[in-house]
Amino acid sequence: MSYFLFDNKKVFYNEFGMGTPLLFLHGNTASSMMFFEIVEKYKDNFKVILIDFLGHGKSDRLSEFPADLWFYEAQQVIAFLKEKQYSNVNIIGSSGGALVAINVALEAPQLVSKVIADSFEGERPLKEFTKNVKADREFSKHDDNVRMFYQYMQGDDWEFVVDNDTSAIIRHEKEIGKFFHSELNDFQPDILLTGSKQDEFVSSISPTYFEKTYGEIISKIGHGKMYLFGTGGHPAMLTNPDEFYKISMEFFHAQVFEESN
Repeated sequence: MSYFLFDNKKVFYNEFGMGTPLLFLHGNTASSMMFFEIVEKYKDNFKVILIDFLGHGKSDRLSEFPADLWFYEAQQVIAFLKEKQYSNVNIIGSSGGALVAINVALEAPQLVSKVIADSFEGERPLKEFTKNVKADREFSKHDDNVRMFYQYMQGDDWEFVVDNDTSAIIRHEKEIGKFFHSELNDFQPDILLTGSKQDEFVSSISPTYFEKTYGEIISKIGHGKMYLFGTGGHPAMLTNPDEFYKISMEFFHAQVFEESN
C-alpha cells in the first residue's frame, strides 16, 4: 500500500494502468472502494489513481473533520498531484468528491485537464438534506445494507467516520455555507456535469433539480456540458456504469455525445 503525507498524516493512494492520469474522488462516508468495479474499465486507457481522503478508508483518522471539509480534501489532492509531479490530470469526482474536484480545478487549474463532476448538490448545501442529516444518519445505522456499505468503505470504526462526517456537514452549513472558495467564472478546465433524474436526494425536491442547478453552474463557468441519466439513483456513475463509462470516454477524448435523455 502507498501513502503520502499531508498535515503529518498518512493519506492512502493506489495507482494502476498506463497513460494520462485519471483521478477518482470519493464521496462522503465512502472511500476509494466505492469505485472498485468501475475503475477496471479505465485501466487500459489511463493511469488510474485512487485516494482515500484523511479520515476515510485506509488513510489516517482525524479526531474531527474540519467544517470546510471539501476544500480541505481538495488541498490534499493538490498536495498529492504536486508531490507526484502530475499535470494535465483528468478527474472524476462523485457526490462530495465532485465538490472536491471542482475545488481542485479552481485552486490549481494548471494541474487539471478535464473534470467530470457527478451527482452533487450545487454551489451551496441543500437545506432539505442538512436539516435532517443527523436523524437520517442515525436511522441509516440500523439498515443492514447501509451498515454493510459503511463497514465495507471504512472498516470496523465506520460509525466514528460517519458521525465525524455528519458533524462536519452540520457545521459547514452554519459556519461557511458555500462549497467553493473561488468564483466559478474563474474555472478553466473542460467540465462535464452528470446526474440521474431519479437521484433520491434531489428528485423529491424537484424533478428538474439537476437541469436547473447544473445549468446555472455552467452559465457561471461560461463553458461545459451536462448529461443526465433517465434512470438510476445516487450516484449516477455507479447506477449507470456502462453508459457513464461510454460518455466519460467520449468526453475525455473530445468526441461528441448525444444530448441528455
